Amino acid sequence: MELTLDELRALTGWAADCASRALPLYESRVPGDPRPREAISAAQEFASGAPRTKLLRTVAWAALSAAGSAPDPAASAAARAAVGAAGAAYLHPLASPHQVKHIVGPAQQAARASELAGGDAEAEIRWALDHAPPAVSEILRRFPEGKPGRTRLGELHRRLESALRA
Repeated sequence: MELTLDELRALTGWAADCASRALPLYESRVPGDPRPREAISAAQEFASGAPRTKLLRTVAWAALSAAGSAPDPAASAAARAAVGAAGAAYLHPLASPHQVKHIVGPAQQAARASELAGGDAEAEIRWALDHAPPAVSEILRRFPEGKPGRTRLGELHRRLESALRA
């Protein structure tokens, strides 16, 4: 399987857009912690044409650390959306169901963050689907079906994956 740089940029840009929607949830709960914002910014820069460098991995790991130390589940999910945005630039071209989590993860986590904060996860899913460039669906269709599990996150994953594959 092959993934072009242009495809990775399209995926990463969409992932960053999805994660950006959840960022205020994180920043309102953890003021002064720039790690998720830095991950999203790096993803946006890559999507706009910057080179794919170690910085993306570094900020993704930092955002993951932020997710782990977040004071509540909504903030943690918002930070995980940022992790996925920065990590999207490094989607592996392996025919593995695990890779599907990397494709839908930022939108999935942003929807979960909204829901945990009292918002509407379905509205976030609809937004993500409405704003997904065709390249996201084209990439996803190259991978085998994901294995999302039976949790609420799994339900959100299934909703995103099935709609993007349609």
